[in-house]
Amino acid sequence: MISCVDLKNFKKDGAIKIKGILDSSEIKILRKGIDFNISNPSLLSKIASGENDPGEFFEDFCTWQENIYYRRIIFNSQVPKIAAKLMDSKEVRLYHDHMLVKKSGTKQRTPWHQDLPYYNIEGGQNISFWIPVDPVPCESSLNFVAGSHKGDWYLPRTFLNKEANWFPEGSLIESPDISNNLDKYKILNWELEPGDALAFHMLTLHSGSGSNSLRRVFSVRLLGDDMRHAPRSWKTSPEFAELSKELPAGVRLNHELFPKIWPKKN
Repeated sequence: MISCVDLKNFKKDGAIKIKGILDSSEIKILRKGIDFNISNPSLLSKIASGENDPGEFFEDFCTWQENIYYRRIIFNSQVPKIAAKLMDSKEVRLYHDHMLVKKSGTKQRTPWHQDLPYYNIEGGQNISFWIPVDPVPCESSLNFVAGSHKGDWYLPRTFLNKEANWFPEGSLIESPDISNNLDKYKILNWELEPGDALAFHMLTLHSGSGSNSLRRVFSVRLLGDDMRHAPRSWKTSPEFAELSKELPAGVRLNHELFPKIWPKKN
């Protein structure tokens, strides 16, 4: 499933495609999980597209405890084992799950950004898996800036209004204007079939386009050995309310919210 070339490319580029990370039965389970999530949104769910968008971009976060289908993928699939190999980590912990659904005709783009600055964690051994249950052509897939995970942290902003709701204005440098300078960057992009996955570091710059067809995606964020709690004075995305009272800064996230999923229990 994971070759030496995959390991080398993940380390070098910060993003790879994994063919068939889920089998046909697991794809069916994940579809049920996403459909259940759509019908039973959490308080963290939101519409991430504008009112005038002919489609809709719908997101939800941190629902694995209420979604038996998600738990079967998170705990019982190959995902934790593959994560351990790619991160070169002895242990793997769940950070959070994230559902992303773009309805047919959605125009809303996901702007260039890194994920880690939105979070309450720090460290280098981390990974996100982006797993669609619908075919995703290149024009509707994610785009990555190869090697960007080795560089700076960029100021996180809200996708619609470009507000700095996390790190204060001026505290981090602005994300470069990649879209208007594509010739300066090595851009990675792959088409995907249901059950394929994109695996990427949480500091890898990435963006996404709209979608002409239904695009249902399950993303799971995982933590390796060196990841530590980094409490923020602002509301992170997603927020883990009251966690700073239970875990001090700089410790591993040994907490029931972040269960260890690799190695598996005997």
